[in-house]
Amino acid sequence: MKDIRGIKGKYYIARLIEEGEHEHQDFKFAISDARKIARSISAFANNDGGRLLVGVKDNGVIAGIRNEEDIYVVEQAAGMYCSPPQEIHVTAFRTDGDKTVLRIEIDRAASRPVMVIEADGTRHAFYRVRDENILAPQLMLRAWREASSEKEGTLIALTDAGRSLMAMISERAVSVEEFMLAAKVSRSHAEDTVVRLHSMGLLDFVYDGHVFLLTAK
Repeated sequence: MKDIRGIKGKYYIARLIEEGEHEHQDFKFAISDARKIARSISAFANNDGGRLLVGVKDNGVIAGIRNEEDIYVVEQAAGMYCSPPQEIHVTAFRTDGDKTVLRIEIDRAASRPVMVIEADGTRHAFYRVRDENILAPQLMLRAWREASSEKEGTLIALTDAGRSLMAMISERAVSVEEFMLAAKVSRSHAEDTVVRLHSMGLLDFVYDGHVFLLTAK
């Protein structure tokens, strides 16, 4: 492997690995597909940020990176396959046996959603939940876009449906379907209400292991 000047980090990397994979950390054994890395970058950027440890197997064993080309592939993932392109922070650490692990830090996106440009030209956004990258639903994407475009100081009045949804999510997380039935509104009206409340900073999304639900923020 071509030498990469990494800083000493045996014990630091060991502490990170002890945490395991979680909402803000993912292990990558090898870099072979820039788009797969782009999906992780999208998932972290659409959540609250996170880091990739490249050269670490899923079981926490340090394998080390192959060569400096791995850095290029990660930068390609962030710059070419994420839309908008994401800034990442790459640091190389030397560990046992002169193995090198890359720490790739991803910030929360200033504007969501961060999409991944797939090989067939389609675009998908991902969201980090526990140790998984989950495909973000269209309603969440719409809510993010609306929140990003909302002008500061804009006043939005709560409708009857909005007040009904606020009352529901003050008690527990609910699905869009539950809201539709309780408020007796169409899906279109229900989704408009969700987007409006999210733009007001009153509503957020939570994943229950199967689907995204609506919850009070």
